[in-house]
Amino acid sequence: MRSIAKFIYKSIGWKLIGEIPPDLKKVVIVAAPHTSWHDFYMALLVRRVMGIQINFVGKKELFRWPFGWYFRMVGGAPLDRTPGQNKVQAIAKLFKEREVFRLTLAPEGTRNRLLLYSCRGRCSYYLYRYGF
Repeated sequence: MRSIAKFIYKSIGWKLIGEIPPDLKKVVIVAAPHTSWHDFYMALLVRRVMGIQINFVGKKELFRWPFGWYFRMVGGAPLDRTPGQNKVQAIAKLFKEREVFRLTLAPEGTRNRLLLYSCRGRCSYYLYRYGF
């Protein structure tokens, strides 16, 4: 499957620059530029090309029947987005509860290419540049 994913990825003209070390178990990946709903299936393709598990959060309603099983299977985690909920704390809890959690975010309105960045301390963050 990985070779098929690589073939598709290259045939549509995208190129993956850099890599995320597989031993990096907890990380936030910022995928930019966020363009449209196409980002979801392109991210699934990228993770197959990279050969590592990549996670995402989505509104909790997506994780109900009939598609909830699928979103969980591909690495999704439900997030309660109702007003008054502390989303940062909810995401931090996901990191604590899971042994491996590589959260990918595609921020609205991103237009610039982002570079690899690592911070010291209790966390590792990567601003990851992919496919453009």
